[in-house]
Amino acid sequence: MTLPLFEAGGDPGPNFAELLRSTGLVPPVPAIPAADTAIAHATTVVAIRCQQGVVMAGDRRATAGHLISHRTIEKVFPADHYSGVAIAGAAGPAMEMVRLFQLQLEHYEKVEGKALSLDGKANQLGMMVRNNLPAAMQGFAVVPLFAGYDTSREAGRLFQYDVTGGRYEEREYAVGGSGSLHAGTVIKLGYRSDADADEMIDLAVSALFRTAEEDSATGGPDLVRGIYPVVAVIGADGFQRVADADVEARFRDLLASLENRGGESQ
Repeated sequence: MTLPLFEAGGDPGPNFAELLRSTGLVPPVPAIPAADTAIAHATTVVAIRCQQGVVMAGDRRATAGHLISHRTIEKVFPADHYSGVAIAGAAGPAMEMVRLFQLQLEHYEKVEGKALSLDGKANQLGMMVRNNLPAAMQGFAVVPLFAGYDTSREAGRLFQYDVTGGRYEEREYAVGGSGSLHAGTVIKLGYRSDADADEMIDLAVSALFRTAEEDSATGGPDLVRGIYPVVAVIGADGFQRVADADVEARFRDLLASLENRGGESQ
């Protein structure tokens, strides 16, 4: 076998991957036209600790570039009985990751006869996010929130991730997606460590409402179509989704209170 020769300026140097590409052993990845990269992205999700455990919520809008691609996408899912995942980023890969995560947790429980610890679940999801890094570098990033009720501590816990799979536990709240800055500000101003789940549901609803006013990728309540954010509480009784009728009533109460204060929502 003879070593390939390169002209001046074309030597790949120590980069082995570039050497394979330049010698034709790996075909180059064709450029994808910009029009074909308008994939659906899930946006704002939040998780807030409360006395009973954790409240998770996410708006229902998915965007593709400047277009609203879906109005009713769900971004908050149960991972198992005592934990949940909220997705932000490329919607397709995120949903696939959630389904695989659910399957892995179910398989572990069947094989071992007991559920994986909450830390173990958080680590497992971090590995899956890390394995998605090559796709993330091509624009298909998935950055979820993970939360659950730790039965050994009898308390709610929540975790954030970065695109490399780094796992970071938060003490009070976590936010993700395009509207995270606005949602985080609202939650920071209204959070109380001694608040119960009912109060934190109202805070999550308010945060998503305020975020929708500032971030075009975040969907607010749609009173005409009857579309409202997905909200769930994870506590000693497990993952429990809040009924849409309850979420609707909270939004109507919020709108009424803003009207009574002289149109503050404007």
